[in-house]
Amino acid sequence: MKNMVVGIEGLVGSGKTSICRELLNYIPNSVILHGGNLYRGIIYALMNSSTDINLENLKNKVENIDIKDLMNLLKVEFKIENRETVIYVNNVKINEEILQSQNASMAVSIASGHANNLAFYNFANRLIEFYKSKFNVIVSGRDLMKIYPKLDYHFFIEADLEERVRRKLLQYNNSNYDEIKQNIIKRDELQKQNGYYTIYDNTIRVDVTKCKSVKESTLKVLKHIK
Repeated sequence: MKNMVVGIEGLVGSGKTSICRELLNYIPNSVILHGGNLYRGIIYALMNSSTDINLENLKNKVENIDIKDLMNLLKVEFKIENRETVIYVNNVKINEEILQSQNASMAVSIASGHANNLAFYNFANRLIEFYKSKFNVIVSGRDLMKIYPKLDYHFFIEADLEERVRRKLLQYNNSNYDEIKQNIIKRDELQKQNGYYTIYDNTIRVDVTKCKSVKESTLKVLKHIK
């Protein structure tokens, strides 16, 4: 039986990463490729490589830059540990909390709409092909249909705004409701402007607003996988 590739996209704060990790418990011989975290690692390395790079001028720094070349220059590496990808910069593993922070998330939303992503997409396509030869691959990220048009399943995870705010408040252990809500709204706008919320003919939309647990959300996804 040939291995499959399951793509997981969705709205900001809808629980994509948690669903991917829970899928590991149900899909045998599987690994997760966190495409979003690779991009986050590149932006993290860029923003920490020079004191004059911040959210205000980040888009100017990545204008027309080849992201794959930038990855090589900044010594950003992509490895599999415990069945999922982790990011190293200059041989130092970058903590998940740093990659998923509000600042990193906003920076990625800003940069991805201005950088030249073609070489990065080609690199990601080759990575998926490589791991598919050995594993069932669960891919999280943005623009997955453009990166890998041969996806066996393309899921788009949705939840209403209030539920997504609630989940982000728990993730960041942050009581500033208005700040979190505005951050999500802004990132939603940027994702739409960049074309990352595109629904294709084969996209399976899964609303997890009323799901009480990650397992329940994951089971809603699994019922579509043969």
